[in-house]
Amino acid sequence: MTTEPVSFPRQHARTQRFSLGAPRAFTVAPDGSHVAFLRSRSGTDRANLLWVLDVADGGERVAADPAVLLGGATERLSAEERARRERSREGAAGIVGYATDTAVELAAFALSGRLFTAELRAGTARELRVPGPVIDPRPSPDGRHVAYVVRGALRVVGAEGDDDRALAEPESGTVTYGLAEFIAAEEMARSRGFWWSPDSDRLLVARVDDAPVRRWWIADPAQPDREPARVAYPAAGTDNAEVRLFVLGLDGSRTEVVWDRARHPYLARVHWSESGAPLLLVQARDQLSQVYLAVNPDDGSTRMVHADGAAGDTGWLELFAGVPCWSPSGQLVRIADEGGARVLAVGERPLTGPQLHVRAVLDVSGDDVLVSASAGDATASPETGEVHVYRVNELGVERVSQEPGVHSAVRSGGVTVLVSATLDAPGAQVQVLREGKRVATVASYAERPVLTPRVTLAQGGTRRIPCAVLLPTGYAEGQGPLPVLLDPYGGPHAQRVVAAHNAHLTSQWFADQGFAVVIADGRGTPGRSPAWEKAIRGDFTVTLDDQIDALSGLAESYPLDLTRVAIRGWSYGGYLAALAVLRRPDVFHAGIAGAPVTDWRLYDTHYTERYLGDPGRTPETYATSSLVTDDGLSDPADAHRPLMIIHGMADDNVVAAHTLRLSSALLAAGRPHEVLPLSGVTHMTPQEQVAENLLLLQVDFLKRSLGLAAG
Repeated sequence: MTTEPVSFPRQHARTQRFSLGAPRAFTVAPDGSHVAFLRSRSGTDRANLLWVLDVADGGERVAADPAVLLGGATERLSAEERARRERSREGAAGIVGYATDTAVELAAFALSGRLFTAELRAGTARELRVPGPVIDPRPSPDGRHVAYVVRGALRVVGAEGDDDRALAEPESGTVTYGLAEFIAAEEMARSRGFWWSPDSDRLLVARVDDAPVRRWWIADPAQPDREPARVAYPAAGTDNAEVRLFVLGLDGSRTEVVWDRARHPYLARVHWSESGAPLLLVQARDQLSQVYLAVNPDDGSTRMVHADGAAGDTGWLELFAGVPCWSPSGQLVRIADEGGARVLAVGERPLTGPQLHVRAVLDVSGDDVLVSASAGDATASPETGEVHVYRVNELGVERVSQEPGVHSAVRSGGVTVLVSATLDAPGAQVQVLREGKRVATVASYAERPVLTPRVTLAQGGTRRIPCAVLLPTGYAEGQGPLPVLLDPYGGPHAQRVVAAHNAHLTSQWFADQGFAVVIADGRGTPGRSPAWEKAIRGDFTVTLDDQIDALSGLAESYPLDLTRVAIRGWSYGGYLAALAVLRRPDVFHAGIAGAPVTDWRLYDTHYTERYLGDPGRTPETYATSSLVTDDGLSDPADAHRPLMIIHGMADDNVVAAHTLRLSSALLAAGRPHEVLPLSGVTHMTPQEQVAENLLLLQVDFLKRSLGLAAG
């Protein structure tokens, strides 16, 4: 009896893009003795367990197993927890997040809305009986208490399960304490809403009131007996939630933190450590100014530590991971755009220059700052698609990661966990380093893909746009030009051209269906320079110009048949695909638009206003960049090209109204198109059957549209 080989679409779907079984979410003990992390038992198991690695001998043990803790019961998620996971694009199950005390001895996590703690050295876990459903539990730094959110209230319980009580309860149904609002979680990368003091005696807690936010209704047409979901969605130009901050003491005290919220309403970052006073980064709504504030937790007053302003036409102020924070000596650590470069600054002094494009601060010690960075404009080699880890101090810069690839790290107590993805090997390799030398590795249980991407990293077009080119497996020079499939994201926040194996698996599968696949990271995408990212200010259509520029440039060196060019994408990439066939049918002959934004007035405030401004003041920028307006299609070309539009009907990020409005406008203009509605699907497509069949349907559409033989 033989077993039929699994197809890539099925493997890709059932492994959730090969993420299952891969270790993640590392926390290093400050004494360097052990490392906590999450990992499921196999490459097809969705349920993460909490593990502990002993650095001395490299041994691993399970600290918490959700199957044991739930007694085999099915995991149930509250609506609030499902929303949190949607914001973070979390598709796994079991223990998907945890927090620890300072010593990394006690971990807390929510499982099926219940609160659990694990003693990491002992490897034991237990439930604390508290009201539910529990969201985002976090131990105090000394490990004696656990704070958590339930039904909008911020509560605290003793680590032994004693003295459970509410520190703040919502005054109305629109108020929550301790949770990040939609905008913070979706666009600012701030997923939490409370922070313990280093002394474990009080907390900074965000109070969110979304009463000012407009309500939208998201229905599932396939379930007409169910009421639509009522969501608060702050569309561009409309009111945001009101966010305030309080110091709540375990003794019952309550003090509001005061700053000019009218001028700087966005609470972007909060940091509280032993190295200084609580630190806030607050932004203006137009994101052209921001201030760093030190908080006096006794009376709630604030003082300005530093201020940033976007001068002239330099664009918005970006937010970064890991900053702001204090160094152990009490200096402000931040990432800033200065002199055309993105630099690391400690105090008022930049420690890096145009050779590096700093992306995140990973750790700050008394000796150095650990950062991730890509090559800056002043480097001799562009290092296309690479991201490295560096140690930076006043004496200079030292690269920690050496092999070409995409690297990140977590560090504490002289121990560094280095996570490295390269083009040559699937998945990521995890090394545990002590003083720079490998002392252990963390195994991955992720499945090995059934195909291997054949990737060439290049620069295309007059702007030297970072590109990846993939040809069919077995394709040999001289076999003739191939129909082309552009496969971009192509917009802010997401870099698709990376020196990593798994990032190109789906593109290689499309290539193996008979295409030359091109991925181009044009202006607006991260990782190159501030000017590159901010060149899209006021006009998203320049991202389409760069796809065309890259395509024409690569055609001089690669077997690209420019008479048969298609484009596919999801989210911003979906917008780009629809824009391509509507505005430039002379270049593009078919498009697949997944979950596209079609009318930028219907997308959220923090993202859209950053790039296009206030729609009430600059309506022309919205009309130019949108696919549809109140008058129908926006600036379409005369020629018609096949377009497939795919959208999850339960999407609360890019709501299905985007696709419905585009379809209506296309129909009114007499333009044939296909719409594929996905019932019950959000902005993610984690369902195995949906994810698998979406790939197959897309290939069928592309071959039909370009006149290629099926099969």
